Formats: sequence, C-alpha cells, structure tokens
Amino acid sequence: MRTTATILEVPEPPTGTGAPHWYWLGGRPALDFVNTRRERWRRDFDCLLSDADVVRWLIQAGLLPGPMNAPEGLLAEARELREAMNDGVRSIVEGDSMDTAALTLIDDWLVHAGSRPALLPGPGAPLLGERPPADSPRRGLGMVALDAARMLGRSEERLRVRVCASETCSARFFDRSPSGRRRWCSMALCGNVAKARRHRARAG
Repeated sequence: MRTTATILEVPEPPTGTGAPHWYWLGGRPALDFVNTRRERWRRDFDCLLSDADVVRWLIQAGLLPGPMNAPEGLLAEARELREAMNDGVRSIVEGDSMDTAALTLIDDWLVHAGSRPALLPGPGAPLLGERPPADSPRRGLGMVALDAARMLGRSEERLRVRVCASETCSARFFDRSPSGRRRWCSMALCGNVAKARRHRARAG
C-alpha cells in the first residue's frame, strides 16, 4: 500500500524594508551589514532607510554602546561602504579581481577603526600607549570595514565566504561548518523552503 507523504508548508523568510527586517545570519558583522540589502536578484530592497537606521543597526550589531546622533549623510556613506564590501564578496564568489575603487573605499574607512598613539600619565613618568577613537557612528562603520578587510585580506577566510543557494535570497554568509560545505544562510529558513519545494515537485 502506498502512503501519501505529508507536504509541509514552510513560510518564506519575512521581507520588507527597515529595522524589523534586519537579520543576523552572516556570521560576522561585515556580511550582516551587506545583508541589509536583501534579495538583490529578485525584489532588491533596502533595510537601511535613514541615517538613524544606520546608528540603530550598529547598536544591534554591538559596534556602538548606545543611542547617539547620526551625522547628516551617514546613510549615503554606509550604503557606499556596503556596496564596496559586496564587491569584495562578488570577487570571491566569481573568482574575479576586486574593483580597485571598492578596495580603496574600504581601506579609507579603516582610519575610523584604528587607535592612535597617546602619551598617558604613569607612576612617576609618562607612558606611551594607544587611545582608541571616541565612539561614533563613523567609528562603528570603521569597525565593519575592519572586519571586511580581515575577511577579504586573509586567504583562509576568503575560502569560507558564501552566497545562499536559494534562487531568491542572495544573503551572504561566512561558512563556519566543519566540512565547509554549508549551502544556506539558514537551514530553518531558505533550507526548509527549498526542501518543501522539492517535496511538492515530487508529489506532482
């Protein structure tokens, strides 16, 4: 007797613009930031809509300690940095050279992430040390750029950069699986959607 398989309906990942639709599946800040632009080859929508959105994202990513004023033009700067980082991902996935302008832009942002030499009071004599830059939205973006530079500039890390195998998702992620063969940004989301589609196709 042949039994009929139960086909589970798996909802697709939520989609929309703005903070409610940020997700944290990239495995590192640089890729989570690139993923604030979603479904690049289908509907292509942006989840950063204002200067304040950038600040809120940096807080949720743990790169800013709390709310602060967003400088005017921060959104445009953030989107420009994001697309430069995405070009780095593209170059890895396609086995191509990274665009020189994109590389230079990421490099320019590193100045916001670094410490500077500082002469500090010591027990009897001054001490030469380092002083990190003050917390600011641009420093937060500089830390995102630093994570991207580490990912793009180290061969062992480049080998772990992936794009979700879903035909619609486009999420970028860092594959930390022992086998290095992870295909989906999330098995609970895109992986299960693909599995449900295969079941439906087999069922006719």
